Amino acid sequence: MNQLPDPAACRAVLIGTGSYGQLEQLPAVKANLRDLSDALADPLLWGLPHEHCTIVPDPTDAFAMLDPVHRAAEEATDTLLVYYAGHGLRDADTADLYLALVDSRENTGYTAVAYEHLRSALRSSRARRRVVVLDCCFSGRAARTLAGEEGTLAARAAVDGAYVLSASPRDRVALAPEGERHTAFTGELLHLLRLGVTGGPELLDLDTLYRVLDQRLRAKNRPRPQRSQENDVGRLPLFRNRALADHSPAGPVVDADVRAAMTATGLSLARLLRAQGRTRDALPVLRLAMSEQTHDGNSNNFAVQLELSDVLADAGQIREAIEVLEHAFHRTRDTRGPEAVLVCRRLADLLQESGNHLQACEVLKHALDLTQNGTMGRTPQ
Repeated sequence: MNQLPDPAACRAVLIGTGSYGQLEQLPAVKANLRDLSDALADPLLWGLPHEHCTIVPDPTDAFAMLDPVHRAAEEATDTLLVYYAGHGLRDADTADLYLALVDSRENTGYTAVAYEHLRSALRSSRARRRVVVLDCCFSGRAARTLAGEEGTLAARAAVDGAYVLSASPRDRVALAPEGERHTAFTGELLHLLRLGVTGGPELLDLDTLYRVLDQRLRAKNRPRPQRSQENDVGRLPLFRNRALADHSPAGPVVDADVRAAMTATGLSLARLLRAQGRTRDALPVLRLAMSEQTHDGNSNNFAVQLELSDVLADAGQIREAIEVLEHAFHRTRDTRGPEAVLVCRRLADLLQESGNHLQACEVLKHALDLTQNGTMGRTPQ
């Protein structure tokens, strides 16, 4: 297990219920699904093709929740990853774990999906390794069911391993902090994936992810995660360690011309993917191109940021699109040219769309200054 699972032979199903008729709303679940999908697809982390990652938002019945899992279980031969974020419920009679649907009600297991049904879908998989990540209340019960007195999942399956990583102990609630983009558990997981583990291995395995998550959540006095595994599946590497990638000795000494060429290539590929209607695939390419940008103010820098902001805006991620353009906007104070003006105009449009009219006016004034300065600075022909 010294290399990443083959993305072509892997499948992931990301399930999230954030909108409820009877239970407390969990708006962070939507961002959990979107950002975790992007992380799985990031070539600097794993590079799982988007078509191999199924997102199931707000399932209304067991068919909507479990059918994608069964399909992925049939297709995966290397690794199957299933993630659920939402309310976890306990049945009033059995106290077993149930995964909430849009119309689920407290203490009524028949209105939700029993974890046992999800477990059955996993048992049917051809995948050699299966990973379950549960970000819900009482999710530690899944770990108990996996490896407790009822027998192990792996022992009853025709594959050689299974791993459950859960957001909270069996009798604790998970946490969705108000005002935060993600739930507590998934937010820490994404933070870990994006920044990596300083001093950690080149490839991050499941046990390393668990240990670091436990340390970070415990330090914040938040519910501590649980795990259960069979056949040393915890040694399975799933992601590259971004801490090593970002601080590799090769990074600072790469020639600026090479970085500029990589940026231009990424931009061209992203535009081709968008033209083919594969916008989701273009997003990780653009993020990679951003990471390779030089800092000399060439037009490719602005072009990548403009393209990335368009993709984010099309996906409804207006706030992130604005953040990308705001970063570019600060550099327009030292840069002239049509690309700099276009950055200002696009940023102003997004700011107006989000209701920040005063800030949009200031950005447009700066665009006008750029245009006037550029005209005055031209040499007559």
